[in-house]
Amino acid sequence: MSDQKRLFLVDAYALIFRGYYAFIKNPRINSKGEDTSAIMGFMNSLLDVIKRERPDHLAVCFDKGGSADRVEMFEAYKANRDETPEGIKTAIPHIYEILKAMHIPIMVKEGFEADDVIGTLAKKAEKEGYKTFMVTPDKDFAQLVSENIFMYRPVFGGGYETWGIPEVQKKFEVTDPLQVIDFLGMMGDASDNIPGLPGVGEKTAKKFLAAYGSMENLFANSHELKGKMKEKIEANQELGLLSKKLATIMLDVPVEFDATDFEMSEPDIPKVTAIFQELEFRRLIDNFNKTFSVEAMQSAGTSTPTSDKKEAPKTTPTEEKSAGAGQFSLFGGGEPSATETVSEFIRKTAENTSHFYQSVAPGMATKLFVKNLMSQTSVCFDTETTSLDALTAELVGISFSWDTGKGYYVPFPEDRAEAQQLIETFRPFFEAETIEKIGQNLKYDIKVLAKYNLQVKGKLFDTMLAHYLINADMRHNMDILAETYLNYTPISITELIGKKGKNQLSMRDVSLEKLTEYAVEDADITLQLKEHFTTELGEANTQKLFDEIEIPLLRVLAAMELEGINLDKEFLDSLSEALNNDIATLEQEIYAAAGQEFNIASPKQLGIVLFENMKLVDKPKKTKTGQYKTGEDILSYLAKDHDIIQKILDFRGLSKLKSTYVDALPLQVESSTGRVHTDYMQTVAATGRLSSNNPNLQNIPIRTERGRQVRKAFVPRSDEYTLLAADYSQIELRIIAALSEEETMIEAFKNGEDIHASTASKVFNVPLEEVTREQRSNAKTVNFGIIYGVSAFGLSNQTDLSRGEAKELIDTYYETYPKLKAYMSKQVDFARDHGYVSTVLGRRRYLKDINSRNAVVRGAAERNAVNAPIQGSAADIIKIAMINIYNKLEAGNYKSKMLLQVHDELVFDIYKPELEELTTLIKTEMEGAFIMDVPLDVEVDTGLNWLEAH
Repeated sequence: MSDQKRLFLVDAYALIFRGYYAFIKNPRINSKGEDTSAIMGFMNSLLDVIKRERPDHLAVCFDKGGSADRVEMFEAYKANRDETPEGIKTAIPHIYEILKAMHIPIMVKEGFEADDVIGTLAKKAEKEGYKTFMVTPDKDFAQLVSENIFMYRPVFGGGYETWGIPEVQKKFEVTDPLQVIDFLGMMGDASDNIPGLPGVGEKTAKKFLAAYGSMENLFANSHELKGKMKEKIEANQELGLLSKKLATIMLDVPVEFDATDFEMSEPDIPKVTAIFQELEFRRLIDNFNKTFSVEAMQSAGTSTPTSDKKEAPKTTPTEEKSAGAGQFSLFGGGEPSATETVSEFIRKTAENTSHFYQSVAPGMATKLFVKNLMSQTSVCFDTETTSLDALTAELVGISFSWDTGKGYYVPFPEDRAEAQQLIETFRPFFEAETIEKIGQNLKYDIKVLAKYNLQVKGKLFDTMLAHYLINADMRHNMDILAETYLNYTPISITELIGKKGKNQLSMRDVSLEKLTEYAVEDADITLQLKEHFTTELGEANTQKLFDEIEIPLLRVLAAMELEGINLDKEFLDSLSEALNNDIATLEQEIYAAAGQEFNIASPKQLGIVLFENMKLVDKPKKTKTGQYKTGEDILSYLAKDHDIIQKILDFRGLSKLKSTYVDALPLQVESSTGRVHTDYMQTVAATGRLSSNNPNLQNIPIRTERGRQVRKAFVPRSDEYTLLAADYSQIELRIIAALSEEETMIEAFKNGEDIHASTASKVFNVPLEEVTREQRSNAKTVNFGIIYGVSAFGLSNQTDLSRGEAKELIDTYYETYPKLKAYMSKQVDFARDHGYVSTVLGRRRYLKDINSRNAVVRGAAERNAVNAPIQGSAADIIKIAMINIYNKLEAGNYKSKMLLQVHDELVFDIYKPELEELTTLIKTEMEGAFIMDVPLDVEVDTGLNWLEAH
């Protein structure tokens, strides 16, 4: 081992940007709404370097104010760079604070880049006998490499590589690292806006360096070049020399290398821990403590990094696999064969992590396995099936796990009768009320098992729902959660069955060994996520919401989805024909107004007709490609003034209605039931609202006659039944009136007044009985628009008011309801201070942009601060109603079923003899779901189809 001291110089911004973009698809947002991705990414990298290399000396180098000298040489230097993301700007003060608490020197000099600071320090340290390692992915640093100066580059997928002279020579095809400056000067650098020599790319630059050795020598021998290249080189010598200067790292920054200042010293552990706790970095605290534990420091070596240095696994992949999947012949097992085998910063996988996954053989082994299963108090299970569609899927197997790193897979026979027989063996487990069942997207598993006449009873824990309550804005699929919270990449389904297409295998085609690894891993990882999320639910104060609303609702939705709703396909056929006629008529009217025929569905042709031929707008907006913008947001503003625009919007609406619903719905009828079965997603809308998919029954248009007619296609199951629709009346306005404690609105609701007429009466200062239809309409638009932050511009476009009149109406509205305005301001202030807002039941909506410096971005967050609690509270209330009604229907053994939830409306298939009793029950439960100062009001109606009942 060398006694030569080692200095590590960290290029701060390079690692900060790298860390920030590593989390770009799933940013780390804490409970205050802060984007902590950049801080976490940088700290992971810094601790990784310290843990791997245990440097004697270390400093972190920052830019400050850019390079004054380079900008003076070339005004456009780095001028093309996008503005630094706000998540990085806000991270810098925190990173400074952490580094100071860790007693790590921060090297920064106004008017110089970190490259120059690092270059200067590296050369000064070299003179004092140090080996210096520049921690950066930036290739520009290769010019500094020497016998004692190295690049220490993070590589994709984890780990580092060290570039010494041989590596630089090979990478850039040069004989001396200093020639990297010529290389960069010749080819330029788009990211730094260094122009380079026109027409010279990487390959040509390497060719020139091989032939001439430097840029100056190239210019001296330009007569040897030919054609256009000769002309370009000779014409741009000044530009080339400027580019070389810009690419040269400065070595004379006024900074000093004092070895004692750069020595690694013990951090202020309590202070660092306090900062991490404030930022909510729980895992990072553990990592930090491990990095600076006595054991870690004592065992640290000081050997020089090499290009292939990585933490060696304690077992070989072969050994790990032998400790993993195996045939389970009689119940028994063993423990994972090895302790953790990989660095915390290299993503864990089944290949490098010890585990014990086994398949369970039929017969006695299965019976003994079930006996052991029944002795557990909490078990994670996961079904493997032939399809993602729970209604058609058949069981291929079920995996179980109740200890981290261990699990078992039970394969199911293809024969349905034999599979049903095996399911009966597991019935005691699934129907045991005393055993908690854990899963990821349990609704799917519950629906699959329901087809085998099996109920999943007992307490449930769904990791997907738990994470939704912890961080609603992230994605919630298991792979993302495993990578984010466990630093683990699960086996990909494509590794097992291939990509989509005719060559994709069925799960039944996969070998038992591979299927065991894949399936049990899912259960094992889900079990580990459960342990992680249990803590976080408590810390976010959402455990009650999870236990009392989202989990019970899971069972309700599963039952509704299995039930489905009957569809009148013959009616839709006739409606499709009527729409064809309507669309054809509109086409002819549009052609007549335009004076020519064209493809109305083509945005390009439509733009030319409207804005070049008809010249409807003086300065029409264009896309980046130069095409006229013809989106609905553009055309809707023009519709009031141009009849052809309204016809085009009608044409689009009818065409979409026909393709999306009228023609598509019959194709989505499930053949085995003869009904349409939508999927309700609990984890899509950040506000807490449910979303409907395959088909989406929540977006059927109801403002147009043709749109409303689609609802006529949804009918009862038989003549013995009728459809009942129960709809909350103006629930969002009632909630905002209650939350704002606005007495005027509260009294109007309590007195049963028409709230829009009441508002119009007060805003327009006319008696209630003299309110005109137009005044009521404008008041209605403001009532609902206020929740969504409507502006004078937006209101004027939704009404016949001018922008001035709209502004006056909004101002008068706030004067009329001062407490409402105060409540809205209070919500925004709370969000600014805490980073989130809450519904009446404590559901949080995190608003990471609430303190953004960008006014547009901040404005959107401020509007969300007001409307999210309103929308979310409405969503929570109807969920409570659904749970209570479902429980009453189940307890009473009624034949009637709840079928659909569409925004504030519930739709039921009511057995006619139960109609009177259930009408009262449903109305009572919905109105009593949540008690506020404003009473909830539910309108109930029935009919032979959904339209009649609505």
